[in-house]
Amino acid sequence: MILDTQYLILTTQYSILSVDTSTQVCSVAIHINGNLVANLETYKENSHSENLTLMIEQVCRFAGISLSDVSAFALAKGPGSYTGLRIGCSALKGLCFALDKPLIAISTLQVMAYGLLPMAESMDLVCPMIDARRMEVYQGLFSNTGEVSEAEKPLIIEENSFTELLRNRKILFAGSGSDKCRPVLKSDNAFFLSDYHPLAKNMGSLAHKAFLKNDFVDVAYFEPEYLKEFYTSAKVLS
Repeated sequence: MILDTQYLILTTQYSILSVDTSTQVCSVAIHINGNLVANLETYKENSHSENLTLMIEQVCRFAGISLSDVSAFALAKGPGSYTGLRIGCSALKGLCFALDKPLIAISTLQVMAYGLLPMAESMDLVCPMIDARRMEVYQGLFSNTGEVSEAEKPLIIEENSFTELLRNRKILFAGSGSDKCRPVLKSDNAFFLSDYHPLAKNMGSLAHKAFLKNDFVDVAYFEPEYLKEFYTSAKVLS
């Protein structure tokens, strides 16, 4: 008997539960073979810790599957809110340990870029941005097909930021950090999309591709990707 492995890949149902807690929006989604079947989002800031577990339960019920049926869990790994990232990371690591499931970690900025693709056909590049306070942002550059064009990094926005690229390329800036750029980047090739967020529903194809390649992270040692050092403050006692 000849075993057609490609046929098996196409007919096997792989369900992945994705979570994004990297910004003020908390979102959970389930994709089967990369196709969205259930999605929940909440836009209430500072509520991730109280909502996430319930949202995971609800999205499984909407999809008609149990947590034990999930093939893998996917996490938007950052950059973003330190607290939000740690909440999502802790929740999914706990589920992976308890259910013996693999963990997929995907860049938050790449998730944003993939969500922008339907709006970027006339653009040369998309630049998702997350506010990092003051005039700093976390940003990455991607082609209008989602390929990485420039490594992700924190960037302080100045008048000459992106000047060379904007001379002959149209760039779509989107996300909470893009509002800082709008009054600074004076170019006809700069386009802006406000009120745009990373969402778990846009993780489907990325997570599915990673799953098929066994591109998993070590659950025990994985940490979110902050792009900057994580600092905590402590009160000094005299």
